[in-house]
Amino acid sequence: MRRSASPLSLVLLGLGVFLLVLAPMLAWYVKPRAAVTPVDIDVTAVYEGTGSYFDVAETETLHDRPVTVTQRVRGDVGDSERSGRAVWDVVTTVDTEKSLPAADPHDALDFSTARWVTDRRSNRPAHCCQEQPYHEGEAYLKFPFDVQKRSYRWWDSQLGSAVTLSYRGTEKIRGYQGYVFTGTVPPTKIGTRQVPGALVGRPEASQVFAEEWYANHGIKLVVDQPTGRVLYAQLGPRQTLRAPGAEKDAVVLLDVERLGHTPATQKFAVDKAKADSAQLRAVGRTVPIGAAAAGFVLAVVGGLLVVRGRRRPADER
Repeated sequence: MRRSASPLSLVLLGLGVFLLVLAPMLAWYVKPRAAVTPVDIDVTAVYEGTGSYFDVAETETLHDRPVTVTQRVRGDVGDSERSGRAVWDVVTTVDTEKSLPAADPHDALDFSTARWVTDRRSNRPAHCCQEQPYHEGEAYLKFPFDVQKRSYRWWDSQLGSAVTLSYRGTEKIRGYQGYVFTGTVPPTKIGTRQVPGALVGRPEASQVFAEEWYANHGIKLVVDQPTGRVLYAQLGPRQTLRAPGAEKDAVVLLDVERLGHTPATQKFAVDKAKADSAQLRAVGRTVPIGAAAAGFVLAVVGGLLVVRGRRRPADER
């Protein structure tokens, strides 16, 4: 009698070995390539709060009024594919109750555009593709994948510089847990603006180059740990004008102590974070563990069957 392996035992053994090889490849090779910033994004985030703003028509600062900030982010797929970077165009409007709803965003209290370009894996700024303005830091519209419990440099577009945000623990947004990062911006001169002298306490001058100052009462971001998606954002912008060389604010342009994501924006962010995190978990943990377990079982069973073989007469051909 001699032993020979059955086709089934060879199939089971081969499939088991294949799954054992596949498992680490999914975790070490496929997952890092799945954790890339998307380029076909089209997202609108809305912030609401109550504060003060300068009304040009009435030439005075109005207080305790609703303020809405709308930020739309759209990916430039063509430039992204050509450059290999994530190229996102950002339009931000600051509206009052008078300008909402507005057919033309240029009618808003403030209107700005930007182009944000980053490395799709590290989230670091990539200075190409007509990026504007030039920016630095580690986070802006999102954080890097696999967020750590440490401080991050967050780009503040109003300040025109990066701000250090410190890790402050965890918090749940709509029942979904994220990492909390906070920081502040002290009053900082960010530029000049030509205005009537009387507006900043210099009536003897018809026009002066007033100093623009910016501060932030408090920045609070709740971030999804696996994907770096911002689940909730709360800002406290304060923009003022000062007479040249003055130490005190003369005019408040905008001052909102708490300007936060609306419930609808929070829901969208949480739903997307759940879906994206589940995909990363599946590729990096669930599927590799399942493949390794199934591969081990199949390889053992197949190996035992090969060892046992199938008895048949020695002269059987």
